[in-house]
Amino acid sequence: MSKSDPSAAKKERSKTIRWVVTIFFVTILVSGIISLLSDVLMSVSGIIVAFVVLMVIILVGIIFDIIGVAVTSADEKPFHSMAARKVPGAQEAIKLLRNAERVGSICNDVIGDICGVVSGSAAATIAAQVIARTDFPIPKLIVLLMSSLVAGFTVGGKAIGKSIAIESCTIIVSGVGNLIYLLRHPSKIFSKKKKK
Repeated sequence: MSKSDPSAAKKERSKTIRWVVTIFFVTILVSGIISLLSDVLMSVSGIIVAFVVLMVIILVGIIFDIIGVAVTSADEKPFHSMAARKVPGAQEAIKLLRNAERVGSICNDVIGDICGVVSGSAAATIAAQVIARTDFPIPKLIVLLMSSLVAGFTVGGKAIGKSIAIESCTIIVSGVGNLIYLLRHPSKIFSKKKKK
């Protein structure tokens, strides 16, 4: 073992601690924003709109789960040839793959779990609205039904999403890389439109 090993281990520990603290505060911030937006939308909308909002929250969780699985499953090699040909988004895709553990953690754990918690809260709000507006004899049955629907859609959607993510990981990572590239270079969107 070299003398630099303890220093490298210390740096790695420090890096991990910073990452955990960052994730902690990002989770609180994102969770707060999503919860606030969903609560506001739920309070001013009818049951149908509230149900659509609930489905969107579940869908966001599934999409980010797909991205997280795709990034941890994809191979870096095809993106090196794309980067050599200067394909837009290839460099961004390589960065995603080189930080696969962190990307997976953000997509699956942070956003996925937040969407799970918020969708549960949204389902409870919808159930309360249904109970308040109807004379249903067994209110607990509505709550149970909403919870079961949310669990079914979330688990079923993520199960389908995982198989899609593994089979099409290169396409998904390429698409996400391209999206990041366009967000970083918005002028390229307009230049593409002009070329068409």
